[in-house]
Amino acid sequence: MVFSEVVVAGQIARDLVIEVPDAPGADSSAPVRHRQELLGGKGANQAVALSQLGVSVSLVGVVGRDHTGDAMLAQARADRISTSHVVRRAGAETALLVDIVDAQGRRRYLEHVPDGTLLTETDVFAASAPISAAASVIVQLQQPAPAALLAARLAHTAGTRVVLDGAPQDDTFAADLLALADVVRADGHETELLTGQAVDDVASAVRAAAELRRRGPSLAVLEVSGQGNLFAGPEGTWFVPHVETQVVDPTGAGDALVATLTAALTRRRPLETAASLAVAAAASTTEHAGGRPRLSRAELDRLQPRRLETVDA
Repeated sequence: MVFSEVVVAGQIARDLVIEVPDAPGADSSAPVRHRQELLGGKGANQAVALSQLGVSVSLVGVVGRDHTGDAMLAQARADRISTSHVVRRAGAETALLVDIVDAQGRRRYLEHVPDGTLLTETDVFAASAPISAAASVIVQLQQPAPAALLAARLAHTAGTRVVLDGAPQDDTFAADLLALADVVRADGHETELLTGQAVDDVASAVRAAAELRRRGPSLAVLEVSGQGNLFAGPEGTWFVPHVETQVVDPTGAGDALVATLTAALTRRRPLETAASLAVAAAASTTEHAGGRPRLSRAELDRLQPRRLETVDA
C-alpha cells in the first residue's frame, strides 16, 4: 500500500457559498448573485490546498451515509485526495456550512455539524497505518480532544511531524497535546485559550509563543489579529504582516496557511521561506468567496511578501 506524505485529521462538510448584493441576512428576498456547493470543512480545505501544491494527502474524517457524503467523497477523489480512511457514519447527516457574502465583503456564517460527523478514537485508530507512515499529520483541535490526542500520539510515536491547528475545547487535554506537537498554529482567541495570555500586538505574541514552545512545539505560529502572523521557531522569529490585497471573504485563510506551511516543512524548506509562502496562500484565499483554496506556484509568487520582520525573542 502506498501512503501519503501528509494526513489531515479534521472536518469534512458540504460548503454552500452564497453571494448576495446586500448585507447578509438584511433582506431574505435579496437576489442571489452566485451560488456554489463545494467540498468544505477545515480538514477538506487543508487537504485540497496540499493537493494543489503537489503534496500527496490523505483525509481522516467523517461523512454521513447520504447523497451529500457521496458527493463530497467524489469531489475529494477528483481533487486527488485519498479518502480510504474517511468514515461513512450510518444515521449521521453530513455536516453543512453556509457562507453568505455580500458585495462589500460582509458575511454571515452558519454551520450544522452533527455529533455523528466528529471523529472518535475508534475512527482515528483505524487510520493508524497512514498516520504512522506520513511525514506530517495535521490535527485539527475542533475535533473531540480524545480523538485529536490519539492522532497526535500515534504520529509522535512514529516520528511523524505533528501540526496542531487551534485549541482544544477541553483545556484539560492542552498540556498533553502540546507535549506531542512539533508545530502549533493558533489565532488570537485560541492562543489565549492555550496560554491564558491575550495577544494584541507582536510583543504579546512573542511572549505567548515562548510559553507554547516551552510546553513542547518547536514552532509556534500565532496570529496577531488585524496585523499579521508571528512565526517563532528554532531558526529564528519573524513577524509577517498581512499581505495587502482585495479581501472578499476571510473564510479558509487559516486553513490555507496551515496547509502551505505544512507542505513547505514537509519538503524541508527553511522556516523563513515556509512562512512567506504560508502567508501568501492565506492572502490568496481571501480574494474569493468560500473557503476552498485556489493555490498554485504562480499564485504564491504573486502574493509572497518580499520582506519579513526579524523579531528579537
